[in-house]
Amino acid sequence: MKWRLYALVFCLAVCNVSVAADSYPDRPIRVLLGFPAGGGADMVLRAIAPGLAEALGQPVIVENRPGAGGNLAMDAVAKAPPDGYTLLMAAPGLVTNNSLYENLSFDPAKDFAAIGMASTVPNVLLIHPSLPVDSVAELVDYAKRHPGELNYASSGVGTSIHLATALFERDTGVRMTHVPYRGGPQAMSDLIGGQVQAMFAVLPLALPHIKAGRLRALAVTSQTRSPSLPQVPTMIEAGVKGYTATTWNGLVAPAGTPEPVIRKLNAALHSALDRPDVRATFAAMGQEVVKDTPEEFADMLKAETAKWEAVIQAAGIKAE
Repeated sequence: MKWRLYALVFCLAVCNVSVAADSYPDRPIRVLLGFPAGGGADMVLRAIAPGLAEALGQPVIVENRPGAGGNLAMDAVAKAPPDGYTLLMAAPGLVTNNSLYENLSFDPAKDFAAIGMASTVPNVLLIHPSLPVDSVAELVDYAKRHPGELNYASSGVGTSIHLATALFERDTGVRMTHVPYRGGPQAMSDLIGGQVQAMFAVLPLALPHIKAGRLRALAVTSQTRSPSLPQVPTMIEAGVKGYTATTWNGLVAPAGTPEPVIRKLNAALHSALDRPDVRATFAAMGQEVVKDTPEEFADMLKAETAKWEAVIQAAGIKAE
């Protein structure tokens, strides 16, 4: 008798999920972002939001909730009902913050369900033109001959730019002095002014200064060369084996969101990414469109978490 009752309960649960997925969405969807308006991730999200709304037949509301390195937005989404109506525009903090911050109120590895990536953008290794090097190999040689004397800028302790440099130091054996700033523009300004000598920066921020000759680009951090800087080698081509450190964005939902809802969101994301206006906007920003499955995105998140955990622990980095 009990097995029949269990079977009935199971069937009712499955039917309820199916009905919910069939009617989803029937009201507006919020997408939270842990960074202020006007930044790269915000621009990516606002570019795809109209396409998401069109594909889903409901308004998509962008909600900026900056603070604590993106943790405020992540915490809110992790604790939201798993019904597909509260999503997160995820960034690299999703795979690094568990190693950078102590006592998080959520578990990045367990509290989210991957929907899909949207874009990726390479970083570029920049130096001030006064530095007497013309390649990554020459920079490594110079840094080893002057340990600790080169100052490198970042957009803050524990940011993806800081971690990209920590990975570079680990993989090349160089030692430089970290000078953190409150954001990329301030760091870039001091690099141009010569107060610091080197910096990894996201490509859209760096590109105008490279083209104007104010800064010199030694390598990009993606696996392939950037169409925006085809003459600049990748870090791998420049001799740093296996080195990649890109900035990316993608959508995740609270863990437990029904799989049919995840699939519908993934299809809507792909539809948005196929729009000519979105591709033009991404190209102007130096962003590359990425279309993958929820499973592929989940695998990427897992691999990136392990990669950056090792870098953070080796460098002893803790968020301030």
